[in-house]
Amino acid sequence: MARTEEACLDLPLSCSGDDVEKNMNFTQSPITVAILSTAISFSSFAQDQNTEQAANADEQGIEVITVQSDFREETLQTIPSSLTILSASDMETRNAENLEDVLGAVANVNFSSGSQRARYYQVRGIGERSQFQEAINPSVGVVMDEIDLAGIGGIASTFDIGQVEFFKGPQGTRFGANALAGLVYLQSNAPTENFEGRVRLSAANYDSYSSGVVLSGPATDGINYRFVAEKNVSDGFIENTYLNREDTNNRDELTLRGKLAIAASDNLDVDITLIHADFDNGYDAFSLDNTRETFSDQPGFDKQKTTAASVKFTYTGQDAFDVISILTHADSDLAYGYDEDWSFVGLHPWEYSSTDHYLRDRQNTTLELRLVSNPEHRIFADTTDWVVGVYGKNDQEDLTRQYTYLESDFTSSFEAQNLAVFAELQTHLSEQLTLTSGLRLEQRGTDYSNSDSVKFKPDDFMVGGKLVLAYQLTDAAMTYASINRGYKAGSVNSDGTLSDELRVFDPEYTWNYELGFKTSLLDNNAVFRAAVFYMTRDDIQISSYHLLEREDGSSEFISYWDNAAKGSNTGVEVEFLWDITDSLNVYSSLGLLDTEFKGFTYADGTLETGRDQAHAPNYQFNAGANYYLTDRWLVNVNVEGKDEFYFSDSHDQRSDSVTLWAASVSYLADEWSVKLWGRNVFDEQYATRGFYFGNDPRDGYEAKPYYQYGEPARIGLTFDYNF
Repeated sequence: MARTEEACLDLPLSCSGDDVEKNMNFTQSPITVAILSTAISFSSFAQDQNTEQAANADEQGIEVITVQSDFREETLQTIPSSLTILSASDMETRNAENLEDVLGAVANVNFSSGSQRARYYQVRGIGERSQFQEAINPSVGVVMDEIDLAGIGGIASTFDIGQVEFFKGPQGTRFGANALAGLVYLQSNAPTENFEGRVRLSAANYDSYSSGVVLSGPATDGINYRFVAEKNVSDGFIENTYLNREDTNNRDELTLRGKLAIAASDNLDVDITLIHADFDNGYDAFSLDNTRETFSDQPGFDKQKTTAASVKFTYTGQDAFDVISILTHADSDLAYGYDEDWSFVGLHPWEYSSTDHYLRDRQNTTLELRLVSNPEHRIFADTTDWVVGVYGKNDQEDLTRQYTYLESDFTSSFEAQNLAVFAELQTHLSEQLTLTSGLRLEQRGTDYSNSDSVKFKPDDFMVGGKLVLAYQLTDAAMTYASINRGYKAGSVNSDGTLSDELRVFDPEYTWNYELGFKTSLLDNNAVFRAAVFYMTRDDIQISSYHLLEREDGSSEFISYWDNAAKGSNTGVEVEFLWDITDSLNVYSSLGLLDTEFKGFTYADGTLETGRDQAHAPNYQFNAGANYYLTDRWLVNVNVEGKDEFYFSDSHDQRSDSVTLWAASVSYLADEWSVKLWGRNVFDEQYATRGFYFGNDPRDGYEAKPYYQYGEPARIGLTFDYNF
């Protein structure tokens, strides 16, 4: 039985081009590609070693996996960064529809709900969990095909996505203010030189159906295209007993994507991406009884319509360097709202009835220009490759809040201008030793005003950078040590009832110290990877809240941002991947995390002296196996889990620890495949978001925890046809 192309690459196994072609007809990862679901690179070769490795792989007919979002395209094994790459096959193994469906495969990466689709992510314990009125700068960036989707990443469908790259730790040199904790980069599949197509049909419980189509090929000489369309609908996993409906938390999602690859001349390539996403989803997730049965009389919604484009110019006409220019623009209309009382009129004599809606018009434009040196024109006695560039970004957001207890709608206007310059040097000290150094200077100016007469124009000047020393121990083993500094800008709290001392919050900074090691074992049939890191955080931006008591005895929940004094995040990431036989592969990963913050004074005057940060479980794990019963039948079994974690920095409520099992059985024909799959097969009930306050009139509005639950047991059937 043939091994797949990605397995050939990452474990450097012996595979023929015929073997790769045979498996690509139905899915690009029958067996060993699943191990890449937790693949982290902890190594750095010199540039000439990287080129030699790619050339050797090309001679074997092997497609080299590259990190496509860094300054240079490097192979997964040579980039000196803690990085996970999930291939298209990894996502198909997990039966993923959205970015949130693959996060359990990545150690020390978590997410929060509080919406229909997860929009906010935490890397190594750092990241926001929600957004209401405030204009915030995310700690974890999300980028798709160069387009900035930070804070609006709920539309990140994984259909026809070629790979997802998870950068862990601050990426201050490459991505700046959008990557204090890390960054998620989604790269969709590129247009092809030959015509190809694909149709996918899927059905699952909870009246869930999806369909997708891909068409790709040459348009004219020098121009290739790719068109993708996907529709996903589901009733959702909530029953509204008051309205006698099962679709108040439904999904209705449309994604369209078009790409053009233009060879404008011998020296100029132009890549164009157009994206249109229309997500018209419901939102009715919280129950006064903490079950999947709600009785809201005015269910909420979570809608997003985004139209975005990117244009990338790559000019190779200069001898000394290549010129890369990237222009992007995204225009989004977002509507998010919920039934604040989670109940109906008539529930109790002490009841209240209110809704809270947030309507946003958001636009962002980015422009980046960078010069990337060629290997033949290194500087400093022909030892150093270099990159220099400039980056600009404009963010605009107009918000209208429609809230029952406001005399009139709350409105705000926010605009931010970012300008950055950056440089990176990769110095080859010897054939085995490489030093990478980077620096980024970024200026951010903000102009904010709202209908409560709050006006704010902060300016932040921020500095990020890195030093990475990588050493090739043997042909099979390598190690690196790195220091990275990341940052995120401050902003303003918008609520008019807040006191002056709670109005402003400052920038946050992070230092990350990391050691990594990687080696191949067992005649190159296994890989062991490990990293240990220590992060220090200054002026931590945390999401807090206070409760404003109303005359009727109920409370208004007011969220705001504040700075804790300091914090630390320490952890370990270990993976072991083993191709036991041609028919059996196993994979495993483990993330350990210890976090704390201290020095923060709560609204009641108490001082935090040290506790875990929110959404930062002490452990996460993922393990699984892929087994070919025959050349046509493939079985996958996967288990993932995480420890309990605090839901918020402002109260002591925690999730429970959870273990989730998944499995699938696939039949793989030459041009089509069919898969029976299940997720959370033992129907574990687990929380993805939690709050603590009084909201139930039946118990006198006694404060208690409330939860939003993750996906229940799912079973589905997926059919793919390639032509």
